[in-house]
Amino acid sequence: MQPGLIVFILSLLLGLQPLTTDLYLPALPALTEGFAAPMVQAQLTLTALLLAFGSSQLIWGPLSDRFGRRPVLLVGLAAYVLASVGCVLSPSMQLLIVWRALQGAAMGAAVVCARAIVRDLYPPAQGARVMSKGLSGLAVVACLSAPLGGLLSDLYNWRVALAVLAVFGAGCLAVIVLRYEETAPQKNLQALRPTVLLATWWTILRNPTFAAFSALSVSSYGGLFTFLASSSFVFIKVHGFSKTHYGLLMLCTSVVYLSGTFLCRSLLTRFGVRRTVAIAGAITLTAGTTMGVLALLGVHSSLAIMLPMFGFMLGHGIHQPCGQSGAVGPFPQAAGAASALNGFLMMLAAFFMGSWLGTHLDNTVYPLVYGIWFWSVLITLSAWTLVQKHGQTRGD
Repeated sequence: MQPGLIVFILSLLLGLQPLTTDLYLPALPALTEGFAAPMVQAQLTLTALLLAFGSSQLIWGPLSDRFGRRPVLLVGLAAYVLASVGCVLSPSMQLLIVWRALQGAAMGAAVVCARAIVRDLYPPAQGARVMSKGLSGLAVVACLSAPLGGLLSDLYNWRVALAVLAVFGAGCLAVIVLRYEETAPQKNLQALRPTVLLATWWTILRNPTFAAFSALSVSSYGGLFTFLASSSFVFIKVHGFSKTHYGLLMLCTSVVYLSGTFLCRSLLTRFGVRRTVAIAGAITLTAGTTMGVLALLGVHSSLAIMLPMFGFMLGHGIHQPCGQSGAVGPFPQAAGAASALNGFLMMLAAFFMGSWLGTHLDNTVYPLVYGIWFWSVLITLSAWTLVQKHGQTRGD
């Protein structure tokens, strides 16, 4: 496969995640009212998806090491399309939660294989740059997701918005069928044996490089998820934005994230992984602290949230490529399992944060602001301590 095709495939597979989460965010308050469901159930449509997404990666990763990336992608994407159709036809909030969980489980195959493909083809330092290109494609998908979801929800309803997921999933499946060639260097015939699998997971978890970069990627995703799970309620309910205007706001954050992925590649070339992450940590801490201090001073306007959030998203565009590729880097023969554990930890953090938000959203800006501030501090601590001590030196 040509490098351009590889980046395109990575963009589609990684882009499935923001499309699945962001597209229906503008419709979340209306969906909650339409089903006459409590806030906790509304949050479950997101947190259940992410918990299933994270947990499923622990299965998809070893399966992809054993049978290869291609068959796992074919099965996972087909299941994703089926679950997406189920979401569109759901007659109740309870069934929607079930279908969203199944959708998340199927989505895990796409994302875990995308991360593993990078390690199949590239060493760690080059992998961070290639991953940043794939995440640039993810950012383009994210740019379109929320505005499209807001527009379709305003013009039609949330079911039409969710139907887009089935169409996109079918397109991804077609690309894999027609253009993707297997990248796993060799199939690990022992990958699914319980003793081997447990030993592999233990080896990965106790590796200091994996721990350092996973701490970075988990903290960064925790901050992003805090914004995703609470922003529609804050801007639509508290600040009175329309769904379309909220979608445009999300477009702006995605554009800044896209800029962060380009900045990531530039910084990596000049400074290497560890110094790049340290610079991004300073950006993130400044953004989170500014947002928190403004809230403490009683400044709760949309600009007081969004301007610092742009700084957070710029840092996020640097932390994620470095964190995801760095966590998988030490394990060329178990890239699927390492990718799965890293993804599981990210989704576990998102699940607990979503559960907390479901009981603390109170028609104020404080849950969102304090959540972003909390994760910003953890991101910076990871970037300035663990990554500096245990990050890869090759290519720095």
